[in-house]
Amino acid sequence: MNLNGDRIFIRFFEETDAEILLDFQERNRDFFQKRSPIFDDKEHTIDTTKEYIGSLKTRMEKDENYTFGIFLMDGAKLIGDVSLFHVGRGPVQKCMIGYRLDQEWNGKGYTTEAVKLAVKYAFNELKLHRIEAGAMLDNIGSMRVLEKAGFQKEGIERKGVKINGAWEDHQIFSILADDFEIN
Repeated sequence: MNLNGDRIFIRFFEETDAEILLDFQERNRDFFQKRSPIFDDKEHTIDTTKEYIGSLKTRMEKDENYTFGIFLMDGAKLIGDVSLFHVGRGPVQKCMIGYRLDQEWNGKGYTTEAVKLAVKYAFNELKLHRIEAGAMLDNIGSMRVLEKAGFQKEGIERKGVKINGAWEDHQIFSILADDFEIN
């Protein structure tokens, strides 16, 4: 299933994406590490990437996490990913959203387009009520993505995520199904 934007589409990863996903992660490792927690230092190989993709499918089947690749409409090149994670049901009906874009493609509006598509999926397909996001206080680009996608600032989460050995503050954003113009 593809969700199409104007210049990109997003879709769930398949095992056949292992090689391009591994290449994407390795090319951008140092860039991503500045803003994201690195959860392990094990060697990343085609086999570990296939295992990762398999775990994404399992987590999706359990309604825990939905991770999409971001692909250029022209040529279907993988340029990033966007995830709906920590899905909560029952009385909360919410999740968090996170995203990564290849350093080469930053600043061109692709992330905003991908976030809007993932938000649309969360509200239309998953029937969620709320989506939350956090951005490090110096990550102005990420904050702009969220604002352009319709998220609103809520406040500062103090020292909520450990990145590169330091607890970092994050600006918290949210969007509600009622806020989102569903197309």
